[in-house]
Amino acid sequence: MQTSPANVSTLHMLLAHAERVLATGPHPEKSRRDAEVLLLHLLHKNAPGANLAWLIAHQDEIASADVANALRELVERRAAGEPLQYITGETEFYHLPIEVNRDVLIPRPETELLVEKAVELARDFPTPRILDVGTGSGAIAIALAHECPAAMVTATEISEAALKIARRNAANIRVADRIRFLQGDLLEPVAAEKFDLVVSNPPYVPERDRESLSVEVRDFEPPQALFAGEDSLAVYRRLIPAAFDALVSGGFVVLEIGYGQKESVAALLANSGFTETHFTPDLQGIPRIASARRP
Repeated sequence: MQTSPANVSTLHMLLAHAERVLATGPHPEKSRRDAEVLLLHLLHKNAPGANLAWLIAHQDEIASADVANALRELVERRAAGEPLQYITGETEFYHLPIEVNRDVLIPRPETELLVEKAVELARDFPTPRILDVGTGSGAIAIALAHECPAAMVTATEISEAALKIARRNAANIRVADRIRFLQGDLLEPVAAEKFDLVVSNPPYVPERDRESLSVEVRDFEPPQALFAGEDSLAVYRRLIPAAFDALVSGGFVVLEIGYGQKESVAALLANSGFTETHFTPDLQGIPRIASARRP
């Protein structure tokens, strides 16, 4: 696919051509924004302060061949459906910069609701001991450590590749001294320990929905972080009773859940012994965060 005009000479022309190519991709409505993000990502190497205002002010500058060629490659990847966050290697979560690659799920805005709820509940404990199950990029654990300076956070993750990203993120945000990362499945690495809060954003997409997902999600994000069996509750069935056992009396579990899972998750929580179950809706009114207390 040819994705550069014959004689790109200015940043403005480079940006305009990138926008035209991206308009043929999966999100034409975002073509201008994506083109700007990709070009600024490249320009940051030589102009660390570059932003949209800088780009407008410098739009008539000559673009180097290196920038033109690199942008062509990035635009091709984006036009093929690769998420912008994987191309640039970063995203933002809870106002914090988070490194991401294809070994980890891209943190979603709705997951910030989980952090908000956990921060609220953590106020019940002077020095909260928090466990993040299936930490992925470390976004939840890092946000909680950042927002709760007295907390000690433990984060488990089965993927060593994901843990490498999580550890780098914790170091970059300077909370590595308050987060312990452990490799293993769900709560197995902390089988004998007790916590005040257990939080998790587990896989909850039913396998039957795989083909209906966008190309960005289906073809690029790690399937083990997305899919959870035919009924989508497979991980919750293991996670919820294990969380109950790991909590102190009066401790809380906080979970992200999927569309249509409220009643099923409520039943699993009740059957495991949890009380005071509460559901927090997302911006679309869908129950998104489940929280409950161990008596």
